[in-house]
Amino acid sequence: MSLSGTRQRISFSHVALSPSETIALLRELGQNPRGSLGQNFLVDPNIVAKSLALAEVSPGDRVVEIGPGLGTLTKALLEAGVELYAVELDKKLHAYLERTLVPQYPEKFHLMQGDAVEHPLAELPEGVPFKVVANLPYAISSPWMEALFAHDPLPGRMVLMLQNEAAERYMALSGGKSFGAISVLVQAAFERRPGHKVAAGCFYPKPEVGSQLLHLKRREDAKVLSEESRARVRKIFQQRRKQLGALCRGDVVLESWLALIAEKFGIDPRTRPEAVPVPAWMLLEECRVLP
Repeated sequence: MSLSGTRQRISFSHVALSPSETIALLRELGQNPRGSLGQNFLVDPNIVAKSLALAEVSPGDRVVEIGPGLGTLTKALLEAGVELYAVELDKKLHAYLERTLVPQYPEKFHLMQGDAVEHPLAELPEGVPFKVVANLPYAISSPWMEALFAHDPLPGRMVLMLQNEAAERYMALSGGKSFGAISVLVQAAFERRPGHKVAAGCFYPKPEVGSQLLHLKRREDAKVLSEESRARVRKIFQQRRKQLGALCRGDVVLESWLALIAEKFGIDPRTRPEAVPVPAWMLLEECRVLP
């Protein structure tokens, strides 16, 4: 879907609140932007349009949104004809959306109040295809993504507004300091597609760091580690300065895995975790002790 095509269906200038309108509405609600919740409200209609275009949103799509806030992106998604599942932690903002957007789209807008890490898919029915279009607060970006991998199927496409640091951590290459457990999980299942840089002036209040729309498409050969293997990956990266030999010692699964990646990838026990490529981590599944 082209950006121009998206704009033809929806008048985005009437969807996104301006900075002054955002301030006025927040005052009316008695709501101060909460830094602890990553509340930087989108005020640029062009970024709203770009988000929907990258996600290739079409009428009838099921879409998950995290932290709808004042409903700027939410309203655009609903006007595009999607069935939307959203989770909002802030009780005031949840109540505002309940009395404004929910009555307008009673069959299409499924809104819950709660923690997105505990409800990463906002009570989306199990087993149905879906997309994610969301503005992810920095504090939950990795925990939310990890929680997502407990569900099947994974989204076919995600367009995530993220701080640059979080986005680059998702997509960091092995061998670098930013490469970690979340990099392994994301890259095994998704490929990066062209995204979009987002200026600080697109938000109220303006964040102090850069942001971007990270565009991820599920791989045709997407690989997802079991909960048991994901826990082992996280445990290893928690001590990333140690060598693999020391980290794997005493765990029969990890010891088997270390022998296997030595054989298949030539990885030495003195190697540190960040130097192990994504395909090598996927071999953990072959080493699990199944009942």
